Amino acid sequence: MNELITGALFKQMVLHGAAAITAQKQAINDLNVFPVPDGDTGTNMSMTIGAAVTELRKSSPSSVDQAASITASALLRGARGNSGVILSLLFRGLSKSLKGRESADAASFAAAMQEGVSSAYKAVMKPAEGTVLTVSRLAAKRAVDVAAEEKDVEKVLEEAIREGYDALAQTVEMNPVLKKAGVVDAGGKGYLLILEGMLSELRGEPMPEQTEESEETKEKADFAYMAAEEITFAFDTVFIVRKASPDISLEPLRTYLNSIGDSLVIGEDDESFKVHVHTNIPGSALTESQKYGTLELAKIENMRTQAEALAQGREAQSTDDLEAVEAELEAGEGCAPAAPAEPEKPYGFLAVCAGDGLAAVFQDLGADGVVSGGQTMNPSTESILEGVEKIPAETVFILPNNSNIIMAAQQCAALTEKNVVVIPTKTVPQGITAMMNVDFEAPDAESITQAMTEALATVTTAQITYAARNSDFDGFDIKEGDYLALEEGRLFGTDSDLNALLERLAAEAVEKGASFISLYFGEDVSEDDAQAAGKLFEERCPQAEVAVLSGGQPVYYYIISME
Repeated sequence: MNELITGALFKQMVLHGAAAITAQKQAINDLNVFPVPDGDTGTNMSMTIGAAVTELRKSSPSSVDQAASITASALLRGARGNSGVILSLLFRGLSKSLKGRESADAASFAAAMQEGVSSAYKAVMKPAEGTVLTVSRLAAKRAVDVAAEEKDVEKVLEEAIREGYDALAQTVEMNPVLKKAGVVDAGGKGYLLILEGMLSELRGEPMPEQTEESEETKEKADFAYMAAEEITFAFDTVFIVRKASPDISLEPLRTYLNSIGDSLVIGEDDESFKVHVHTNIPGSALTESQKYGTLELAKIENMRTQAEALAQGREAQSTDDLEAVEAELEAGEGCAPAAPAEPEKPYGFLAVCAGDGLAAVFQDLGADGVVSGGQTMNPSTESILEGVEKIPAETVFILPNNSNIIMAAQQCAALTEKNVVVIPTKTVPQGITAMMNVDFEAPDAESITQAMTEALATVTTAQITYAARNSDFDGFDIKEGDYLALEEGRLFGTDSDLNALLERLAAEAVEKGASFISLYFGEDVSEDDAQAAGKLFEERCPQAEVAVLSGGQPVYYYIISME
């Protein structure tokens, strides 16, 4: 029986909740209804609460107020996607309710859960039932009711979870899209997994094993148990690289390093990655890594000479001085964020997109900065905030260019002294059209906001991607690997032939009377194929001006703008 939650216990409850959802994040991703390669609800919620884990592990909170405050602050900055933002809001309200408390009893914790729900509902413009909001609201109500008669926090949380699962089962009936697919709400399920983890901590149960992150290696080889001739790769090489972008894929680097050495381990977070590898050509490893960012720290030790020294009873040479620097870096010391850029102009613009070509388009149109992200790669609030702070302007307009990034962008307003205006662009073409309608000499931010927002209705966005799973969605029998065409976020068509979808989209452009058509081709499309697609649109849409540009975006073969 637990009657009080202390700061130390709350910390462990959050760590356990994070472990619970991380262990099940793929199962949560699989609940996503739309068959596009999105699958981000579990990933976004896991990464969001993972930000709190990082901060809590650095602290020893003396009160539940302090523990909840650290958690809420980290969640706010680390929030990814709509599900992550709502999760952060649930904990923000909880923290607000626990302010000033040394510990929380059953009644105060239940009240804090309810305050979290209130915070989430207030922040969501159009709260939809059959979502995590419904699940959290009913779970919190049950917690308050039970806490009126029960002092055991464990019992209160247990009943809240039970009620939450009853509500989760009903989300299938509340939400027409979920009903068609026959699945429950992914965000609601993720929230309950976190609560279950917190309850498990109260019960003293062990945390789930983190198989993805349990991969460990020694920082130093144990030379006492090997001879020099037994060492295949001589140099024990460890280095840290600051990423060029938060979502850059390290798989090509992993493949290369495996080809030149062994004992490879790569650990990463949003900002940097750390490599440990045994190789005979450490210089090549370092050179290759710099394609992915800026090399910040490296240490290279010759295991053969160290083994020989130990065999002869001598002390092996080491890089103890570098280890001290590395420990400081990993602890986050000496890495304070840069001070916000002082305003040099009234307005600045920040766009979110994935792909060098798209980034160049936004920059050519006057964007001061670009944050890497998009579908499957939702940047955190903190990543967007860093972009805002770098822009030397009094007012910064943010173009999220994805519906799942808008809420994370909106959270920046409370975290900076700059005036932040989020233009609700849901696609890259909307963002580009908005930038094309900016009057850089406008007398006030309101007129710019109005012009950019009104421009969104003039463009239709189509996208072509692939089916991530088999699905019977909205009357379409979809097979994994099929091409999918989307129009304004809705499923337009599916086919095993990419050209067949391009033909149908060209016909759609004719029907809409499009005068300007832009095809942004992705990283998996060749220049020849893209030009062929452009020629197809020119032939089918003789009334329109057609442009073919390299977007370089992942996941989507084509992003098509029709105006």
